[in-house]
Amino acid sequence: MTNTNSLLQSHKILFLNTLAFTVCFACWTLNGVLVTFLVDNGIFNWSVVQVGWLLGIPILTGSVMRLPIGILTDKFGGKYVFSSLLLLCSIPLFLLPFADSFLMFAVLSFLFGMVGTSFAVGIGYTSIWYPKEWQGRALGIFGMGNAGAAITTFLAPSLLNHFSIEDPQNGWKILPVIYAVALVVIGLAFLLFAKNKKIENSTKSVSQMLGSLKSARVWRFGAYYFLVFGCFVAYSQWLLPNFMNVYQTSLVMGGLFATMFSLPSGVIRAFGGYLSDKYGARKVMYWVLSSSVVLSALLMVPKMEITTTGPGVLATKKGTITSVSDQNIKIGETDFAVAQKKEITAENTIFPSRTSWQQVVVEQNQTVKKKELLAKGITVIKFDANIWVYLVLVILIGISWGIGKAAVYKHIPEYFPTEVGVVGGMVGMIGGLGGFFGPIIFGYLLTGTGIWSSSWIFILLLSVICLVWMHHTITRIMNEKQPVLSKVIDRQ
Repeated sequence: MTNTNSLLQSHKILFLNTLAFTVCFACWTLNGVLVTFLVDNGIFNWSVVQVGWLLGIPILTGSVMRLPIGILTDKFGGKYVFSSLLLLCSIPLFLLPFADSFLMFAVLSFLFGMVGTSFAVGIGYTSIWYPKEWQGRALGIFGMGNAGAAITTFLAPSLLNHFSIEDPQNGWKILPVIYAVALVVIGLAFLLFAKNKKIENSTKSVSQMLGSLKSARVWRFGAYYFLVFGCFVAYSQWLLPNFMNVYQTSLVMGGLFATMFSLPSGVIRAFGGYLSDKYGARKVMYWVLSSSVVLSALLMVPKMEITTTGPGVLATKKGTITSVSDQNIKIGETDFAVAQKKEITAENTIFPSRTSWQQVVVEQNQTVKKKELLAKGITVIKFDANIWVYLVLVILIGISWGIGKAAVYKHIPEYFPTEVGVVGGMVGMIGGLGGFFGPIIFGYLLTGTGIWSSSWIFILLLSVICLVWMHHTITRIMNEKQPVLSKVIDRQ
């Protein structure tokens, strides 16, 4: 009976954690919709650079501050840290309607961006309530709160349009207040219904807790999380302009496609936790990183049209050209047919299509030698990068990363059972920085290459690095610890 009551209590904490994290993630990505709306409707005349900062500031705050918030969670327990975070972050959201300048908006965005640290709190607070065999599933369920980004993507544009019908200039101000109220409600629910629990040896000093960060394993997990979480956050923002530029979709359709990437990736995280419990996080990460390599390799092939030299027409004998037309060349009495251009009519074909033709390069009465070029060949290879194939591949890599997010965090309670908050905070911070720097890196690659799919080349290289690093570590352990190989390997 005691075990049943204990499990019910654990499930109640997991429910509160997941609900709070979902609301926090929705708030964390608010600027992506709100700032775009304010600029598009001329309410604020911010430059492209200023918009970029306003989109990135909350992501940066929520990433960098994960480590100190993780330390506080280990030290004081999740109930008080989480409730304080929720209530305090509601204040800048309540104040956001009063922002009348870029600076004020940026400062308030910096402050409410702290909701992004809720991940570090929830990881530490959830893991302490569950035994080892349950932690993968529990952390996976908690991580489903990533789907909060899809809530904002779906609801915020419609709400902004609705609120602006009667007051186009000030209607937007209702939205941040709604988000703030949601944070207050969840914060009070935490204070009333959650039970505090902290790690037994939480008397450790901060320097002792930070000692675990010297382990190379922490940074390896951080690299994995930079890929599976950081790049997930980056593409949640990057895919919309990608679809609009490459496939000329509308804003609404592009947003829908971007949501089809982010929503399954968030929801599948619980399944990733189940797989990590059942088969071991190491096996799951092998699958995730391998699939990321394959899928990014397919996605990096751009929509393109290549014009190159094709088979031409050569003179088979020496002589004088007696007749020239677009279809035919005559040397004496010998005819040479010239292939005509045929337009490629198929749109969005799955495989590349090719067409070849020839262009006359000689004139009538011209004397030519044997094997001299009469008509040069031109070949055009066209690849439309079928939008539906592209979308399926994007959804698949998002699902793979969603499973990977759970697998990465399955490792942490096993290796660092008494420093889940600090290690989870550090890994989460590295992943969050991926969400901040990802679009910046993608932007530089796009500017430098002029190719939208250059971002997938970056993903391919990062996936290969992570896979090689993990395999090298596993191989080294195999060589060092042959006698106890099976036990050690399953924990990698």
